[in-house]
Amino acid sequence: MKTFALAFILLASVAVVNAQSPLNLGIKAGFNSSKITTDEGNFDESNITNFVAGAFARVNLKSFYFQPEAYFSSKGGKLEDVDGVNSFDLKTIDVPLLLGYKIINKGLLNLRVNAGPVMSFVVSDDVKTPPEPESVFDSGKPKDSIYGFQYGAGLDVLFFSLDVRMENSFGDIYSGHSDEKSKMFLVTLGFFLL
Repeated sequence: MKTFALAFILLASVAVVNAQSPLNLGIKAGFNSSKITTDEGNFDESNITNFVAGAFARVNLKSFYFQPEAYFSSKGGKLEDVDGVNSFDLKTIDVPLLLGYKIINKGLLNLRVNAGPVMSFVVSDDVKTPPEPESVFDSGKPKDSIYGFQYGAGLDVLFFSLDVRMENSFGDIYSGHSDEKSKMFLVTLGFFLL
């Protein structure tokens, strides 16, 4: 029991030093629920659940902070009509650049809000469409890069950082004649390394 108490005190001391640092670095992983929306026809939109994993940095400026991130994400969605199901599975490298404010800033405990642009670079795509009749999505493919906006809230406790965010894409994500957008809800748990 004494060993556990000593280890906890040591970890808490290191966490206090890290919490007061002007720069934090960490890793994160989690899941997302995403969907594709379209203005083409009468499609039923359905979500798919996938994962995210990557790293983040945080530049602390008292109650404000700047948090760039880079992570691998798998996202997409399903669009269903009378002809069948169109499924989109995109593997992307996402780079959000977030500005945030610490509503509660107590060192070992921070409650935060943040928002900012996100750039998604498509590294692979798997688009499946019904074979007959020809799908409206056969004429194009997902774009190589997608731009959007993220906003959400987070909680830091000791070495851990929990984030809950929404993401909406700007403009068309698909190279066809219709207008498709990506929407995503993501939850990640991070661990501060510095």
